[in-house]
Amino acid sequence: MKPVICEKRTYTVEEIRNILGIGKNAAYALVAEKKFKSIRIGSSIRISKQSFDDWLENSL
Repeated sequence: MKPVICEKRTYTVEEIRNILGIGKNAAYALVAEKKFKSIRIGSSIRISKQSFDDWLENSL
């Protein structure tokens, strides 16, 4: 049986902060402005990797 390799499909707010080199408030503001798709799961926010990557590519 082959091992299953799962590709990461979401980012955390902390990860987008690191990718963009921005502060916590700025990262949460982008999520609140719905610049890309995100979902709240309990107290956590997960951001669609594809949606974020598309937004970033189109913003450059």
